[in-house]
Amino acid sequence: MSGNSTEWWRNSVIYQIYPRSFCDSNGDGIGDLPGIIQKLDYVKSLGVDAIWISPFFKSPMVDFGYDVADYRDVDPIFGQLQDFDRLIEAAHERGLKIIIDQILSHTSDQHPWFEQSRSSRDNSKADWYIWQDPKADGNPPNNWVSVFGGGSWRWCTRRRQYYLANFLKEQPDLNVHNPEVQEQLLADMKFWLDRGVDGFRLDAVNFIFHQQALADNPARPLRLDEKGLPPVNLYDYQWHKNDKSQPENLVFLQRVRQLMEQYPDTVTVGEVGDDNTHKIMTDYTTENRLNMAYSFDLLTEDCSAEFLRETLEKNREVIERGWPCWSISNHDVPRSITRWNKGFSAELAQTRAPLFLLMQLTLRGSVCLYQGEELGLPEADIAFEDLVDPYGINLWPEFKGRDGCRTPMPWVQAEKNAGFSTNKPWLPVSQEHQNLAVSVQEDSQHSMLNQFRSLIEWHRALPVSLATAQQEVINTSNDLMVFIRRTADEEFLVILNLGKNNEQYTLPSEFISAKEITPKLFKNQHGGAVITLAPAGACILHRKNS
Repeated sequence: MSGNSTEWWRNSVIYQIYPRSFCDSNGDGIGDLPGIIQKLDYVKSLGVDAIWISPFFKSPMVDFGYDVADYRDVDPIFGQLQDFDRLIEAAHERGLKIIIDQILSHTSDQHPWFEQSRSSRDNSKADWYIWQDPKADGNPPNNWVSVFGGGSWRWCTRRRQYYLANFLKEQPDLNVHNPEVQEQLLADMKFWLDRGVDGFRLDAVNFIFHQQALADNPARPLRLDEKGLPPVNLYDYQWHKNDKSQPENLVFLQRVRQLMEQYPDTVTVGEVGDDNTHKIMTDYTTENRLNMAYSFDLLTEDCSAEFLRETLEKNREVIERGWPCWSISNHDVPRSITRWNKGFSAELAQTRAPLFLLMQLTLRGSVCLYQGEELGLPEADIAFEDLVDPYGINLWPEFKGRDGCRTPMPWVQAEKNAGFSTNKPWLPVSQEHQNLAVSVQEDSQHSMLNQFRSLIEWHRALPVSLATAQQEVINTSNDLMVFIRRTADEEFLVILNLGKNNEQYTLPSEFISAKEITPKLFKNQHGGAVITLAPAGACILHRKNS
């Protein structure tokens, strides 16, 4: 199912590839671009529309590619620029779009721009980053703290000034208030558009601008954990009013859109994380800015029907006026089959994974799947000595970081390292993952892999009208997630059981004689006006308006 041909991204299914962990073609233990090319037929077989590739730019890899040292070149561990050109060509031959990560808010401290900027206070790039004098007592200019823990301001002995780094100290923030920086960022995006990319996933898109007055962030009421202790990460102690989500972002994103419109059928999807995500997502996907935005709203541990109803209600404006991209897993959070199944049996957890995909496919918006989700991979348990993520190393043991969701893709059960690499991989392959390898699931009709394929195929066969149909969430008092999708001519009723017990739902009168179009792998008892759903059950009804 898709919408207008010039808006292919509406209701699309995007497959995220984390290149370090997808497929290693040369045996160095790190996945690469030629490895992705080798597996394009597999990706095509899933039925997805596009691939989002996490950063492959030249980088010292302190934050595994999100610290960019050259926006216009491929890091040697991933291959060469020619490999990317081959990847674009091979993907397009298979009808797959390619979306790449673009980081507009910060670079690596080894980027030539920063090396020049920090060399003196009067060079041509002195104002390309955010520099400030210390307070009279030597302290930083304000109280801003880093996402990864600790203060956001880092001291530079060369300039005798602080620079802003909202993530790691090796990731200095660009001063995008500077018009020269804006022009350079747009030119670097144009470089990849000219090479044929179909769009950009804009990393931490609401961090692009900071408040120039540098006012302190206000304190946030502390949310104590079950032990009565405050948050582990200092970032949770503030409302982030001044260090991100500034009004200048909106103007700059319109400039990004103007560039994208010079390249027909391209798309932008922004990553938005904020205290007021739903409003920002609306602002960012309206008024000719981004095409889509996705947030961390569904990347939490709560997946109860009540929470999801509240989340969809909060996001009503972006759902109606903008365009959301629904993601329940990515490279930054524990895998959904672990995160969303706490308290559920292992058997029920496996049956709930297709239900989560069905929910994503039927909500108004697009879908982003993370590599390995289609295999039902759980979060890998990584020993401290094997951790490489600085986020986890800094906050261990209360927070183990992001390595558990970034382990290598298991391709062949019987091969060393599950067929990912002939040599020791950059992160260990979980034995549990090895047993869920593609080779094990490929020929099993009822495997998670083939269930995902059948659901995406079912989705593609739905009426085109559903792509942009309006959405109304029904407020039930049980564990059922119920919503209606409406067009002028037809309606779809979606009923999902997210709980542990059988649940009943009394149909609205207009749906009693509606046609059931539920995918075959979901069960329910449909008799008259009452639907009974077992745990992880679903029912989808379709009716034409008279």
